[in-house]
Amino acid sequence: MTDNPLYPTQAIIEAAHERILPHIHRTPILTCQTLNEISGAEIYFKCENFQKIGAFKARGGLNAGLSLSSIEQARGIATHSSGNHAQAIAYAASVVGAKAYIVMPDNSPQVKVDAVQGYGAKVTFCKNTPEERQSTVEEVIAKTGAVFVHPFNDYAVIAGQATAAKELIEDSSVVFDTIMAPVGGGGLLSGTGLAVRYYSPTTKVIAGEPEGAADAILSFKTGKIEKAPYVNTIADGLLTYLGDKTLGIILNHVEDILTVSDTEIIAAMRLIWERMKIIVEPSCAVPFAALLKSKERYAGQKVGIILTGGNVDLGKLPF
Repeated sequence: MTDNPLYPTQAIIEAAHERILPHIHRTPILTCQTLNEISGAEIYFKCENFQKIGAFKARGGLNAGLSLSSIEQARGIATHSSGNHAQAIAYAASVVGAKAYIVMPDNSPQVKVDAVQGYGAKVTFCKNTPEERQSTVEEVIAKTGAVFVHPFNDYAVIAGQATAAKELIEDSSVVFDTIMAPVGGGGLLSGTGLAVRYYSPTTKVIAGEPEGAADAILSFKTGKIEKAPYVNTIADGLLTYLGDKTLGIILNHVEDILTVSDTEIIAAMRLIWERMKIIVEPSCAVPFAALLKSKERYAGQKVGIILTGGNVDLGKLPF
């Protein structure tokens, strides 16, 4: 397959990285001997749970916000999100001095709602379906005139998300056999696919997806945007389906998508909490759960895993 000429190039990703660097953390890469022994792989965790706003989405939100013209910034920035992209846009708006208008599902974790409002954003709630999110944000834009920044189906957002894998590759002393990321709308996964193509072309990109939101694996098989057969998962950050921009990149640059149950997600999440002593949210544990489910496939491999975020409601831990 040939790449769409609109896909973010290496130069675009490098410009995005330079643009956002003053406003993000270059997050650490951690290892854990115990988890290596349990998994049979040599794992390097890129800890975006330590990122500004507690999640990798600060990268894409900042790149999109900083890429807007001053006239666009003055109109305000609007988006819809279950939480982490909402915080990213609220943070980006605060950096550029713009107003932020965020549509959030009415069952969003309170910790994420509080954080979004803490950045001064105006929050509007809706039912938790992609259709309701889109229709509600369109109403907000009609009232405010704000510029819409899509949570994932936006090349500026994708270029920003690509910088996480870029750092993982640049800051590691090994050549990875595999890099893994979770997939919801596909912004991080598509950005990871592009970064790996440009900076580590022998590395394979694998996604983890919840069984209770398994649309991407269907889209990966059919080549068109599909909806999940059912939606019921603890991984609240991965409930949406792919966009046309993310799907195109994923079909070109992702090797496989592996699904895991909520039981497997919770077990992986608990292992990270207990063994690494760091806070991760359920969506974040999905790739590690996928690796544990397919240990024989990754035995002896050097595997990079992007730990996407740590914005978990401590009052609702699953263990």
